[in-house]
Amino acid sequence: MTEFDIISLFPEFFRGAFDFGVLGRARKKGLIRVDVHDLRPFGKGRHHVVDDAPFGGGDGMVMMAEPIERALENLLGENRLETRVILTTPQGRVLDQEAAKRLAGYGRIAILCGRYAGVDERVRRHLVDEEISIGDYILSGGEPAAIVIVDAVSRLIPGVLGNEDSVINDSFPYLLEEAQYTRPQVWKGHGVPEELLSGDHARIARWRMKDRLARTEAHRPDLYKKAVRALKKLESAASRKRKAAVSSSRSRKK
Repeated sequence: MTEFDIISLFPEFFRGAFDFGVLGRARKKGLIRVDVHDLRPFGKGRHHVVDDAPFGGGDGMVMMAEPIERALENLLGENRLETRVILTTPQGRVLDQEAAKRLAGYGRIAILCGRYAGVDERVRRHLVDEEISIGDYILSGGEPAAIVIVDAVSRLIPGVLGNEDSVINDSFPYLLEEAQYTRPQVWKGHGVPEELLSGDHARIARWRMKDRLARTEAHRPDLYKKAVRALKKLESAASRKRKAAVSSSRSRKK
């Protein structure tokens, strides 16, 4: 089981977020656990203060280090070293499929949701293992990013996706999905590519890969370049494997 602990000032934001679809089924099967924790009870004093004005002045409030440290110690305890602690922040590495695959290798992930003007810099330096962003745009807080991280990582956990083809497609991060069609076969004079109707699985696979490459080149040339490099590496590895097999076969004959 992969465990996710989300720490937020607004835990109600997540109400129902993990109860449906792929994540809901994964939770019911015991493949993932997702717990949301309110940071406020770990705040200072009778009023559970969790933020304060920034030194040097400026707009907004800054989340304090002490409540965050108490929350992590209380929730993780002796398991802290075995847990990957993530801070959601615009300054972090942008989440991509490679990062999701890497995170899927951890048994437990704690996600700290940033808010207001951000967190005390000492939290970044001493309490978290990495910072993650989900894109170059402004959000009100890190809660949407936490949901994205849990979803992207969970899909790569064995058993979460019922369709193994989906896992294979998810594991190749650089190509956009091919065009999808369903009934009716003709809609307002617009038909379906004949390859998809052929029943020839090899022909269908070739069409899908061709369409994925074309779409990626047209809409995401940055990803297309990565895809071409990745495909070349795969071809090179396959070539080396074939040569090794031939060499081994020749040695046995001798």
